Amino acid sequence: MELALVVVVIAIALVFDYTNGFHDAANAIATSVSTRALTPRVALAMAAVMNFVGAFVGTEVAQTVGKGIINTPTGEHGLVIVLSALVGAITWNLITWYFGLPSSSSHALIGGLVGAGLASASTVLWSGIVDKVVIPMVVSPAVGFLGAFGLMTAILWVFRRSNPGKVNRGFRLAQSLSAAAMALGHGLQDAQKTMGVMFLALLTTGHVDAGDGIPLWVQIAAASAISLGTYSGGWRIMRTLGRRIIHLDPARGFASEAVAATVLYVMAIGLHAPVSTTHTITSAVMGTGATKRLSAVRWGVARGIITAWILTIPAAGLVAAGCYALAHLILE
Repeated sequence: MELALVVVVIAIALVFDYTNGFHDAANAIATSVSTRALTPRVALAMAAVMNFVGAFVGTEVAQTVGKGIINTPTGEHGLVIVLSALVGAITWNLITWYFGLPSSSSHALIGGLVGAGLASASTVLWSGIVDKVVIPMVVSPAVGFLGAFGLMTAILWVFRRSNPGKVNRGFRLAQSLSAAAMALGHGLQDAQKTMGVMFLALLTTGHVDAGDGIPLWVQIAAASAISLGTYSGGWRIMRTLGRRIIHLDPARGFASEAVAATVLYVMAIGLHAPVSTTHTITSAVMGTGATKRLSAVRWGVARGIITAWILTIPAAGLVAAGCYALAHLILE
């Protein structure tokens, strides 16, 4: 029974990873597609490949998710907690995808873990959550906004006397690189979160030890699932991120992607923090838009997105807690 439950949990973790890919495909490519730097299919293929590669750049974020959010009981009870967390995260992903809101799959997963952990009276590692989740959750969008505003301001000053047509053509080419960097950062961050959950499931059943690294087969499975999800695309969210917040030009698209990718790398490799690629790129897009004028950003759309950000952790946590309670009743 326990082995069958492990297989089910890992399968659902990969389903979450797939939904993460199509939910967050817009993170890497929406700006490049909206500025016509890349065609949608070329952009999706590039993002899928870079997502796969990024998943192997490091495992620091996976270790944080697997061991730094909750202490789960061993055996079937621990697996039910992990399973409930995944169902909560997937449910919120599908809701926000349906409404075209670029919310955070990462925070949905963390909210699911916290909600299921609280419902099961497991130990929630609040200090780790504050250090690795809450503080980076606030800092990364702020840095994305200010960094993108600063970089775009510098670009406007440097190219103030240049021919606009030539500048746009140059930045369309540059966007191929910045979009690839963003997709690599997405794989580095988001594929690792699923690795962490799979590692947590294996840890609760004694298939791995706490001091072990992430098994290679777990890395390959997570990288493959998110890449397939990314290639399937998330067109609803892509329209929101690429067109509805502001009207992007190639220079602003490049600045948004370059700054967001840098934030993702620093948070993952330097701080081992599982930050939201969605929050980071969306705030960077807002930052470049604000260099036109504050009214260029459609703040009504932005307000809806920010509301989804605030609701993500508690909403996913509530669904996960409900799933745990239902599973607990069934298994008793």
